[in-house]
Amino acid sequence: MLEQRGRSGEDPAVSIATIPSVDELVVRELRDDLLDERGQQAEFLLARLASRSSAADAGEHRSNADRVEFELLREIAAAYPELTPAVWEAAGRLHPTS
Repeated sequence: MLEQRGRSGEDPAVSIATIPSVDELVVRELRDDLLDERGQQAEFLLARLASRSSAADAGEHRSNADRVEFELLREIAAAYPELTPAVWEAAGRLHPTS
């Protein structure tokens, strides 16, 4: 990741400050594995894509995707307690609604 960013001209100091930790990368992979196992990967990615649009329902898509991701992160924290700090770091960027 650092090499790719450096080759694209990004300042190494910025890259190092913004690159995810190994634990955060592991959490992302576990999340993706759970989505794959449940057959929800495509639906989740489409919701994320729609949430970035300017459509009137973008907020609803963002909320739905955040809710699904939050539940997956809770499962990961329960199954892998050593990853809990990284899980909550990721969860802190979400805005799920009930």
